[in-house]
Amino acid sequence: QVQLVESGGGLVQPGGSLRLSCAASGNIFGIYVMGWYRVAPGKQRELVADITSGGGTDYADSVKGRFTISRDNAENTVYLQMNSLKPEDTAVYYCNAGRYGNNYWGKGTLVTVSS
Repeated sequence: QVQLVESGGGLVQPGGSLRLSCAASGNIFGIYVMGWYRVAPGKQRELVADITSGGGTDYADSVKGRFTISRDNAENTVYLQMNSLKPEDTAVYYCNAGRYGNNYWGKGTLVTVSS
């Protein structure tokens, strides 16, 4: 099993920044991809960004140029730096890890962008 614990969510004004963190523990050997998904009110879950163990990244079009995903393999932690936040970024953000064909999820952290 892999345990994922997110932190860093909160309330921020439009144009502001937040940094999310996700720490992985447990059977972390073999995790090949970690990422962030979000569920906005009334919408389906969507991929925000992910990063492979080799450093390859992928972003949703809606966050390109504003969000940056990074990974500290030594600390088994993935980060999501979110800049120029918009009200439509409001969502619960979930950390995800892929390992040997299995997906693991954190409990989520709420990001609210509002004035």
